[in-house]
Amino acid sequence: MEKAQLMIKFFRKIRQKLLSENKFSKYLIYAVGEIILVVIGILIALQINNKNELHKDRIKEIKYLQNIKEDLIINNKKIDNLIERRKRRTQTAHKLIAHIEGDPIEDWHAFNEETIQIYTWERFYQHNYTFEELISSGNLSYITSDSIKTMLFELESTYKQLKAEEDHWRFDSEELVFKPAYNNLDFQLILRDHRGESDVLSREVFKEFFADRKIKNGYVMATVEFEIMNGQLNRMKSIIQKLIELIDKDI
Repeated sequence: MEKAQLMIKFFRKIRQKLLSENKFSKYLIYAVGEIILVVIGILIALQINNKNELHKDRIKEIKYLQNIKEDLIINNKKIDNLIERRKRRTQTAHKLIAHIEGDPIEDWHAFNEETIQIYTWERFYQHNYTFEELISSGNLSYITSDSIKTMLFELESTYKQLKAEEDHWRFDSEELVFKPAYNNLDFQLILRDHRGESDVLSREVFKEFFADRKIKNGYVMATVEFEIMNGQLNRMKSIIQKLIELIDKDI
């Protein structure tokens, strides 16, 4: 840029000298040369400015990608924990079905504790503050990798599918699991046993509960729904892993 300015000054001096000597044709040549140098100077300045802007945008992009990665790591841990809890509930549901079908219950307190697990309602809430901020602010264009953007939207789509399945199970569990329990169990006895306040549970307490076909159907559906939702969570884990790999390569 400095060299261009020096050349412009040089051409200007020559042009002024030629004008004073009435050498008009040569004057025009040097005038054109000066104009060309001015244009070159402007183009160089624009190029430098563009490089500076691109550098600033890249800094913002890297920060966004780092924050997205942090969100993904948090989600991965939450998903792992929820998958394990739902696996345990699936195993519990199978045990309860076996008991309803006649398997003996040797420890009623342990049976009560297992039953309570099925009635613990839990959703998965995604930690995706950075992605939401990119969408709401219109800054998604800072992410230059089409692969990363595509995977982010795929993750969001899978999350919405999971939420829809959770809503579906929430409705079914209310009809098939919660309502029959409200109708057929003495919750005061259940809670007293859970707190270790008494030892009063027996098959007689659960007699009507076991006789209600809805209860068994509810537990059967619980095993199906937990496996479906865990499948969706595993799908999210797979996308998260791919996203983390793409981000690591990009930054």
